[in-house]
Amino acid sequence: MKKTRKLRSQKAGLAPGTLVHVGERRTARPDIALFEYDAGSLKETRFASIAASREHVRTAGTLWLNVHGLHEPEVMAEVGHRFKLHPLVLEDILNTDQRPKIDDYGDYLYIVARFFDYDAASGSIGSDQVSIVLGADFVLTFQERPTGTFDPLRERLRGDKGLIRRLGADHLAYSLLDTLVDRYFTVLEQLTERTEALEDQLLQKASPAHLREIHEIKRETLLMRRAVWPLREVVNSLMRADQRFFKAETQPYLRDIYDHTVHVIESLEGIRDLIAGMLDIYLSSISNRVNLEVRILTVITTLFMPAALIAGIFGMNFRSMPLLESNEGFLIALSMMGAIALVMVTVFWRRRWLG
Repeated sequence: MKKTRKLRSQKAGLAPGTLVHVGERRTARPDIALFEYDAGSLKETRFASIAASREHVRTAGTLWLNVHGLHEPEVMAEVGHRFKLHPLVLEDILNTDQRPKIDDYGDYLYIVARFFDYDAASGSIGSDQVSIVLGADFVLTFQERPTGTFDPLRERLRGDKGLIRRLGADHLAYSLLDTLVDRYFTVLEQLTERTEALEDQLLQKASPAHLREIHEIKRETLLMRRAVWPLREVVNSLMRADQRFFKAETQPYLRDIYDHTVHVIESLEGIRDLIAGMLDIYLSSISNRVNLEVRILTVITTLFMPAALIAGIFGMNFRSMPLLESNEGFLIALSMMGAIALVMVTVFWRRRWLG
């Protein structure tokens, strides 16, 4: 599987806050969607250009702006200007190789998380950065490509299901994080099934292809672990923080996310143990196979040693040797070779060296 590396060298020497996209171009052009809602109303707007967004007049209530496509810094500069975001926040959003973290800028929080999906065809895990900016009455989300992860959340907004329309921006931010963590469980289940299936195959017959797959699963598990461990600290920081952004009624939901992240981490540790066990199974299987082949070769060599000894004795250049002048000497020598080989095969068979 070919891995795409995100090169940071293109930013070398530039001033802090310079808007340079570090990542992959996932969309032809940025897609900007806006939800404005309160307990009794919902307005959904999609902007085709930056100019169209400048003409929009914000209504009252909670605002959720989502941007798909980060390869045009002009769009990010416009969003940063409208919501008064720090240049370093915009720089981090465009750098899609960030580890999960949380930064407090006074009027808003900047949260980085990661989205994972599992490709059943290739058996690989894909990862995308999701940037979340939480203010008093707005939430901004940024992704390189549309993944459909937040579509159920949008349907809940449209259908006024649950508490999401009646609560504020903090509950929306919680819902976004909860959706990402729930996605971890889906990927984790598929990864666990693949690991267990591979373990069964190893127990039957190990091959070099299995070793390659073991290392692929190990790398993907490490990729998820690097994202979930920092996310747990992010959620823990949100739980301990003051109530400027997350109100008291949202705190129990954050604790629920924290419990889920701990569960994911424990499951990943279990998969790591399975991988370590599979490596031992593979090495033991290969070692047993080599030992079996060496034993078979040893048995074959041992069977021919008496025959070689007899042939060597009768091949010596002496004038007087037993059976040398006899007409039955050749048949007697062959009979001795066969009888000794038969006795040795019987002994090896009883000792189970031939099985």
